[in-house]
Amino acid sequence: MNILVTGANGFVGKNLISELKNQGYEDILEYDIDTPKYMLDEYCLKADFVFHLAGVNRPKDEKDFMKGNYGFTSELLSKLKEYNNTCPVMISSSIQAALDNSYGKSKQAGEELLFEYQKETGAKVYIYRFSNLYGKWSRPNYNTVVATFCYKVARNEEITVNDENAQIELCYIDDVVNELIQCLIGKPTKSDQFCIVNQIDKITVGALRDLIVSFKESRTKLDIPNLKNRLEKNLYSTYLSFLPEDNFSYPLKMNIDDRGSFTEFIRTEDRGQVSVNISKPGITKGNHWHHTKNEKFLVVSGKGIIRFRNIYTEEVLEYFVSGEKLEVVDIPVGYTHNIENLGKSDMVTIMWVNELFDPQNPDTFYLEV
Repeated sequence: MNILVTGANGFVGKNLISELKNQGYEDILEYDIDTPKYMLDEYCLKADFVFHLAGVNRPKDEKDFMKGNYGFTSELLSKLKEYNNTCPVMISSSIQAALDNSYGKSKQAGEELLFEYQKETGAKVYIYRFSNLYGKWSRPNYNTVVATFCYKVARNEEITVNDENAQIELCYIDDVVNELIQCLIGKPTKSDQFCIVNQIDKITVGALRDLIVSFKESRTKLDIPNLKNRLEKNLYSTYLSFLPEDNFSYPLKMNIDDRGSFTEFIRTEDRGQVSVNISKPGITKGNHWHHTKNEKFLVVSGKGIIRFRNIYTEEVLEYFVSGEKLEVVDIPVGYTHNIENLGKSDMVTIMWVNELFDPQNPDTFYLEV
């Protein structure tokens, strides 16, 4: 199946093409502004389906809206007619097509052109009026406010918000791509004469800004977003895609002494926290118990022993642990416990605890095992 994608190097084009390839589609005809003009003839002759994603968002001259959004659409449809190719055509329009501005008028003109083409040729046409799209590979100061905010926050640049309470509708690129592939196989989501992407999230501009700023702050706070919230999850993935390439990593505060080190990695409000504990050879850590606080230990390097004793008995339980055989050891409440490095190298233990450390209520009581 030959799939023609115009605007192949654009935001939607890149995401669509990458997923088409993931799903095994091989014959993808990629056309963009730098593609030789004669290739459009060849592609229009061969195409079995057209994704017309090319368009103009931010021209230097407003007249270029009509040229880029209406003019190229007209040229594309003329080429298809020239080669008697009545394959299905999908076009990306905008919710602004209903508005009285230069961009909206150019998009509406493109829509009307496609409806006329359908009447004239009998070809199936699919018109999507997209709202504010966001996701990886979008362009700051061009495609979407999300891209602009993510780019600037990741680089400590100032964000200007004119109306914090203004509400916007956001549509995630993965949802768009999934819908377009459904369209490709003849199962588009229809609403009257247009096609739609059902998954739309609403948020105010002020809340969007604050959320993206919180993603940046999460590195120092060690917290993670609310991944149960679909919008927050998708926005966080988008934010990470805008990190400068020399800023993918960030340091953690290591609490170091002669026994080794203890470093907090992730803190959550309702799922506890994760830390990394390093013990020097021969070192024993712990010898305490908890009322409610409970933990999970996972030794990932080195070897050692974890000992337990119910505080009301004398019996000592022993669990040998090693990075060569990954096992999680639960640390029940009411048992004093310690962990000793039996090896000749550092022992590295991943530790999860069910609550954040509270210096006012540590729930930790010293008692030798």
